[in-house]
Amino acid sequence: MSASTSLPDGSTDPTAVPKNVRWVLLGVMLAMLLAMLDNMVVGTAMPTIVGDLGGLEHMSWVVTAYTLVTAVTTPIWGKFGDLVGRKPMYLASIAVFVLGSALCGAAQSMTELIAFRALQGIGAGGIGAGAFTLIAALVPPRERGKYQGMTASVMAIGTIGGPLLGGFITGHWDWRWAFYVNLPLGLLALVWLGRMLHVPTQRLKAKIDWAGIALLTLSIGAIVLAATWAGTTYAWGSWQILALGAVAVIGLALFVRTEKRAGEPLLPLSVFTGHRNYPLAVTMILAAGVVMFGAGLYLPLFQQTVQGASAANSGLLMLPMMIPVVIVSTLAGKVMSATGRYKIFPVLGTAFLTAGLALLATMDTGTSRLLTGLYMVLVGIGLGFTLQMAGTIAQNSVAMRDMGAAMSSVNLFRTLGGSLGVAVFGSLFTRAVHAHLPGAGTPADVSAVSASELPAGVRNAYLGAVTDGTHQIFLTGAVLCALAFVAALFVIEVPLKKAGPPPATDRPRNSTATTAVN
Repeated sequence: MSASTSLPDGSTDPTAVPKNVRWVLLGVMLAMLLAMLDNMVVGTAMPTIVGDLGGLEHMSWVVTAYTLVTAVTTPIWGKFGDLVGRKPMYLASIAVFVLGSALCGAAQSMTELIAFRALQGIGAGGIGAGAFTLIAALVPPRERGKYQGMTASVMAIGTIGGPLLGGFITGHWDWRWAFYVNLPLGLLALVWLGRMLHVPTQRLKAKIDWAGIALLTLSIGAIVLAATWAGTTYAWGSWQILALGAVAVIGLALFVRTEKRAGEPLLPLSVFTGHRNYPLAVTMILAAGVVMFGAGLYLPLFQQTVQGASAANSGLLMLPMMIPVVIVSTLAGKVMSATGRYKIFPVLGTAFLTAGLALLATMDTGTSRLLTGLYMVLVGIGLGFTLQMAGTIAQNSVAMRDMGAAMSSVNLFRTLGGSLGVAVFGSLFTRAVHAHLPGAGTPADVSAVSASELPAGVRNAYLGAVTDGTHQIFLTGAVLCALAFVAALFVIEVPLKKAGPPPATDRPRNSTATTAVN
């Protein structure tokens, strides 16, 4: 197999695309699918888990511990991949995830499960950071469009297959298999990548930016906790949420100051200031992350509650949105690889997203499933044009030496976009439902209401409340995507990088390097 080699100046060659790159990418994406499926499967299995282990009051921490640690560790994994080597860091993250899965399956209490989910989250942070970095290392931007369909397919399978797999496991097996199913898949990914993945391993003699790691961990932790708790556990204006907001702002300010002085910063600020396309791409990815998580949560809720769809087929309800993601992403990628032109795609994508979400905001209790499906198709087309293309634009905007930090930041913003979107949407939805049903109870009580179990008068009010909440959610999403559309208009279409030697500026900062191919 063709592999990267070291250049005379000590820098690394991004390489020609390996002949069997599809097989290598398949192993990378198998691990990525592992992390995506896990969250969906566990969400479906949670009622059964709580029934067995108890601890209903701590149930939210099973999700919060995982997402918090994933977000916090994502940029750390990415930077260590740049310093130590991307292959060993990726394999290590898969191993940690598999170990966490085995321990989760063996948990005997809710406290143990939460602790082991945090361990799983550490591994998931490395998988998310490493997958896109390895894709960037294996495939230059000009060639990446040929493989976008694979990435889009993994995302679609994870979104649709997760709830279906979770329902099957909890219905036919013990809930512990929601975690044990990760073991054979994870071990397969480890063996597969151990044999087939060959990328340069740089071992840099550089000081670790421990201060940057601590400050970013503190800031991201505060942001994710505020996003998780605001509007549910605590009111948006409560002192707890305001304190977390203050910690996040102060922590980020200190982090920026630290990164300016660090010899080998955790997150080089140059990736944001070096080319304006990178922050523009991050803006689009943030908006797309909000849409994916928000639509994935509230579209099935609307279809089940208002339109009477079956909860057992919750994964299938997303097909009108996810199938266009795969098709459009594949076609756009082929056109980009053939022509080298790409700006039109995020412009079209954010326009489709804005239009699709605006139409979803018009739904009422009389809207048919067919019409909802057509609106979802528009959103799917928008995601297909935007998600992968924005990642390629980000990849094309940074030096190879910073690729791990830059691509892990992209994944971080996608994760944060989803967390913040779900938090804001949840607050909007809860407020709308309570406005229509005064005294209906806590947000948890409202989410548990089954419309079919309510008296006719209350049922109509509840359906109206769900419709109004959905309207506010998608209208907010449309405004956000309109801002992303403006960002797309300002993208500069620079030539996509091809395989070949990187520029001299790709040498590691203030460090010496030895390079080998694993």
